[in-house]
Formats: sequence, C-alpha cells, structure tokens
Amino acid sequence: MSELLDAMMRIKAFAFDIDGVLTSGSVLVTEEGYMLRSVHIKDGYALQHAVKCGYPVAIISGGKSEGMRSRFAGLGITDIWLGQAHKTDAFSAFLQKHGLDPQDVLYMGDDMPDLPLLQLAGIAACPADAATDIRSVCAWIAAAAGGQGCAREVIEKILKLQQTWWNGESHRW
Repeated sequence: MSELLDAMMRIKAFAFDIDGVLTSGSVLVTEEGYMLRSVHIKDGYALQHAVKCGYPVAIISGGKSEGMRSRFAGLGITDIWLGQAHKTDAFSAFLQKHGLDPQDVLYMGDDMPDLPLLQLAGIAACPADAATDIRSVCAWIAAAAGGQGCAREVIEKILKLQQTWWNGESHRW
C-alpha cells in the first residue's frame, strides 16, 4: 500500500477511456442509429476540478462520439482523442504536449484496448466492473463501476493526498 500511496503523490496528470469508465458501457441505440450514452455528474465535477487545479486531463477512446467530445470539452478538457484504434500514439502525444513522463500519469481503463496504456502509466486504474484481465494488472480498482463515479473516486483520492482538492475552486463549477 505504501508503494501505491507514493505513486499517488507523484501523479501530475490523468487519462481516461470513455466507454466502460466514464460511461457504464451500456449504449442505447435509437431507431435512426444514434448511440446514446450517459455520464455520471460526479465524474464531471471531479474532471473539471482537476483541470482547474492545473492537472492535465486526457480522454483517449476508441469511440467516435462527438457528443462525448462536447461533454468533456465543456468541462475544460482540451486533450481529447477519439477513434483511437491504438491508444499509445495519443498517450505519447499527451505526454509530449505536457512534458510528462509516463510515471506522472494515472490511466483508467476497463478492457483489453486499454492494456498498453495501463502498462505504461504510473498508476494503472480501473472501475470495479472492468474485465478480469484488466483488474489483474491494476494497482487501483475503484469501488464504483464504470459510469458510476469511478473517475471521481480516484481523482478525489489523489487530489486530497496532494492537498489540492480543497481550494478556491472547490465550491464552483
């Protein structure tokens, strides 16, 4: 546990998958073929708060939903990569843009396409309902399932440990 706490104190940035992490993974499909997802409002609060506190946040997804891009951009996230068949290129671009080492980043993913980034990141994290193979490589397994506040859980924990959770932005959107 001490190793994990030490790693949490070194985190300077966050990166997240969308489907199965920031959404439940369930998709409603309309008769017109539109796919609808829902996101947890508490994840949204924590994401925008991390941005306001100066933490770079990346969204790296294989999905291509422009609605998701709009949601996360509205939270102040500028590093959004959609349609990523192989996520390592986007992760490398994120690191380079912000002058980060992979060990500086917590990455949260839930399924096999996330494995390469989980292996690179300083902290590999996943929701409670992640695939078994993914849970087996993660240092942090959230109590919450995907789309149910798992991002909030880990962001809040790290910002509290680093004493950046409570500040002038804590009570504002």
